Amino acid sequence: ITMEKPLIAMIRGYCLGGGMGMALNADIRFASSDSQFSVPAAHRGVAYAPEGLKQLVDVVGPSVAKDIMFSARRLKADEALRVGLVNRVVEPEELEQVTVEYAETLGANAPLSIRASKYFINQLGLEKSERNEARMVAMQKEAANSEDFKEATRSFMEKRRPVFQGR
Repeated sequence: ITMEKPLIAMIRGYCLGGGMGMALNADIRFASSDSQFSVPAAHRGVAYAPEGLKQLVDVVGPSVAKDIMFSARRLKADEALRVGLVNRVVEPEELEQVTVEYAETLGANAPLSIRASKYFINQLGLEKSERNEARMVAMQKEAANSEDFKEATRSFMEKRRPVFQGR
């Protein structure tokens, strides 16, 4: 399933095994400072699914993915942030507010631009021969010819925040 809108994971506490697999599906991950992350496959004698491993490698790179998988150790939130597993770490009592405020920021931005950025970034993870170059060009043209682009230009000249409609 391809979701065009950004998916933000809000992680509080333990994010282990399948839970971490679910979190890796998100575009962005916010975590509470008391969160811990692990894939305990090596403690359980499990060969973790290649699809899940690809997501982990895409997020943290091969060396960190190997560390996580070989050791089955738990990473605390600060280390998860350092290795790129999460995007932001906040105190537990602030997690929901910070995450919602971030989502509202995204919601106020240009939908066509966000949709194109997500699609393009995902396409760049594919081999060049597998990319849908025609769709990327079409999405660029759609944004350039959109009412939202005109609104952004007007609002800049009028020194006000744009109000985007997604068209």
